Amino acid sequence: MWTFAYLADRLLDFPKDPVFVKIIPIMMIFRTLLFILGFSLALPFSIYAQARDNWSIIWGNNEGLFGRARGGQTETLWSGGNVQKIIPHGTGWAILGDQGVLVSDNLRNWEPRNQGLPQKVIKVYEGREKYLQRIVQQTKNLAIDPSNPDNMAIAFKDAIYFSQNGGRNWQNLGLPERRANGHKAVALTTLSGELTVFASNNIYGVYFITPLLPDSAWTELNLGLELLETTNNPDEISYIAIASGTAGPQIYASQTFRRRIYRLDWEGKAWTRIWAGGSDFGTVDSLSPSGNLLRFVEDRGIFEMRLPAGSSPRQRQDLMNQINALPRGANPNAVLIAASGEASGFIALSELWLLDSGSPRLPERALGARNKEGIYLPINHAMDRFSLQRYLNLIQERNLNMIVIDMKDDHGRLRFTPQNPVITDFGRVFQPIDLEAFLQLMKERGIFTVARIVVFKDPEAASRRDGRYAVWDSVNNAPWQGYYDARFRSDQEPPPRSPVLTTQVIPTDDPELNILRTWYDEHWVDPYSEEIWYYNVSVAEELYRRGFDEIQFDYIRFPTDGLNLRDASYRWRDPGMDMDGAIMSFLRHARSRINAPISIDIYGANGWYRTGARTGQEVELLAPWVDIICPMSYPSHFEQSFLAHAPPEQRPHRIYYQGTRRTHVIARGSVVVRPWAQSFFLNVSYDREFYGLEYVRMQLDGARAAGNGGITYWNNLGRYDEVPFP
Repeated sequence: MWTFAYLADRLLDFPKDPVFVKIIPIMMIFRTLLFILGFSLALPFSIYAQARDNWSIIWGNNEGLFGRARGGQTETLWSGGNVQKIIPHGTGWAILGDQGVLVSDNLRNWEPRNQGLPQKVIKVYEGREKYLQRIVQQTKNLAIDPSNPDNMAIAFKDAIYFSQNGGRNWQNLGLPERRANGHKAVALTTLSGELTVFASNNIYGVYFITPLLPDSAWTELNLGLELLETTNNPDEISYIAIASGTAGPQIYASQTFRRRIYRLDWEGKAWTRIWAGGSDFGTVDSLSPSGNLLRFVEDRGIFEMRLPAGSSPRQRQDLMNQINALPRGANPNAVLIAASGEASGFIALSELWLLDSGSPRLPERALGARNKEGIYLPINHAMDRFSLQRYLNLIQERNLNMIVIDMKDDHGRLRFTPQNPVITDFGRVFQPIDLEAFLQLMKERGIFTVARIVVFKDPEAASRRDGRYAVWDSVNNAPWQGYYDARFRSDQEPPPRSPVLTTQVIPTDDPELNILRTWYDEHWVDPYSEEIWYYNVSVAEELYRRGFDEIQFDYIRFPTDGLNLRDASYRWRDPGMDMDGAIMSFLRHARSRINAPISIDIYGANGWYRTGARTGQEVELLAPWVDIICPMSYPSHFEQSFLAHAPPEQRPHRIYYQGTRRTHVIARGSVVVRPWAQSFFLNVSYDREFYGLEYVRMQLDGARAAGNGGITYWNNLGRYDEVPFP
C-alpha cells in the first residue's frame, strides 16, 4: 500500500547535484500526493484492522449497538433504537434497524441515511390526546455492493430502493408486475458490465433489475428454486449474498422455510442447489461469503461450507461460544466477530434469534401462556352451572387446560357488567355472566382463562352517535355494509334467500337479468379511530384487572368482504396512515395501558406469508406489541388442493406443522404461536371426504410437532365431539 510513497522517498536520497536540486520541490509535491494516495488506499484496511485490534466482538440488539474491547470491558456504541444488521463496507460501517440506515467511519458517530425512504405514520393516543409520529417504515434488509460501497439497496414490504451515493439519496425501483407486498432479501452487484439489483418476494420468488439502464423492468429469476408444494411459486428466499472471486461475482441464495442453499448461473439465468439440509423444515439465513468459505445461520447454529460446494457444512461452535459469552440478556440480533484473514477484519452475522429457537425470546408475561390447549366456549353455555359442567368434563377428559370466552362478542355486546362507565358509553350489556363466580371456578380447576374481545366488527359501537365511529359508505353517505350479488333470469325464481340476512332484488340494464343482493351480517367501526381504541382497551384493562389470565383481540383487521369494498371510507384516518399502521397504533396503545399477555387472531394466510395484504395483519409489524399470535389455519379455508398431495389425508398435519413454524419464523421467535384448530365441518370438497376425528387429531399433532405454543379448538356452536382424547 505504501509502495509509491516509498519510491518517492528513495528518489530524494539521490545526490543533490544542481539538476536534482531543481526537481526536489517537484518531487516533494509528488511524494505528498503519492503519500495521500497510499494512505487512502490503505485507509479501509487500517480502519478495520484498528477496529479488530480494539474490539473482540460488536453486537446489535433491541437496545442499540455495543462492543466488547480486547480488555473485556463493554461500551455502548449507539443507543438510538434496535439494530438488526451490521455491515462493514468501504471506509466504514452501516447498521440497519428501526431507525433505518445509519453509517459511521469510526463506530461511534452515526449519521442517518434515510432521505427519500418511505415513512410510516403512527398515531399515539395518550391521556385522551393524540399526536402523529413519523418513523422509517420497517426495513426488511439492506445490501451494499461489494465492489462499490456507494451503491446500496434496501427492501421494504412493498418496494425496493436504490442509492448511488451511500444512502444520501434513495430511488424507488418499484415492484414486479405482479404487485404483492412482502419482501425479504435484497442484493446488488455488477454483472456483464451492468449494475444489477436482486430482490425476493415472499410469494413470487426472486426478481432482478438493471436500474441504470433506461426502461429497465423487474425480471423473474426462479428457475431451479424449490417450489412450495402444490403451488407454482418458489418457497421464500431468505437471503441473497454476493461473493467476490477471480471469475467475477458469484451469487448465492438460501430459503426461509427449508434448508437449502443455491448458486446462480447468471448466464443461464438458473439456480443450482448446492446444499440441502435433509429435513422437511428449517431456516437458513444470513449468508456470509468470504474467500472460498460461505458461513450461514440456521436454527441449529452457525455453519460454514467450502466453495464451490463439495463438502458438508461444519458447525462453527467457536463462533457460537463467543456469542454465548456476551453479557447476560444481550440477546444479539447481529454481530461482528473479530477474525484475522477477513476482508473487513470481522465475520458478520445476523438473524441470530435463530440460535435461540429452542428457547424463544419471550417476555416474562408470555411464559405462562405457553403449552395451553383448550376450547372456545360460547358464552350461552356458561350461563348456568349445569350447561357449563359438560365443558368442564370435556376439559378434564381431553386433558385440556384453557377456555376462551366472549366478553365482547361478534355483535358488539358486552357479556359482563362493567365497572368503568366509559365502557357502557360505547357498548350494550347483554345477558352478562357472573364474572367473579366464573373466574373463581376456573381458578379452582386450574383452567387458564382468555377473554375474547371482538374489536373492529362492532354493530353496537357503529350505531352510536349517528354512525360517528362506523366505516363509511362514500357512495351512499351512510354506514358501510358489504354485500354480494347473485344473478338470475327475470323469468325465473330468485335464488333462495337467507333467513337471517338482509336481501333485495335489484333490476339490471338487461331486462332478462335481475340481481339478488345479500348484505353480510357485519357492521364495522373505523380501525383508525382512537376513541374506538380507547374503548376496547378499557374493556381489556378491566377484564385483566378482574382476573382473566390473557386478553385476546379478534377481528383486529379491516373488512375484507363485499363487492362494494372500494366504497368503504375511513373518516378517522389521519394523513399518511395506512392499514397496518392503524393496527400497529392500536396495539401500541393497548400495550401502553395493560401488562397482560395479549393475543391476536389472524388469518391463516397472514401467518403463512410475509404479508398483511387487505387486512393490516402483518406479523412482522405486530409481533413486537403482542405475546401470542393465533393463526386461523383451518384447512377448509385454504384452496382445497393446497398441500393435498399424497397422501392427501395428511394435509391437516402439514398445514398446522408448517403454518405454525412459518408464523414463528416470520415473528423472529418473539411470540407464542397458538393456532386455532378447525373443530367444525365446512361443506367443501376436502372436508366432505376427510373431516372427522383424525382430521382434527392431525391438526393437534402438527401444532405440537411445531413447538410448544398450544392450540385452541373452534366450534361456534360449542360442539366438540372430534376433539381427540389424550
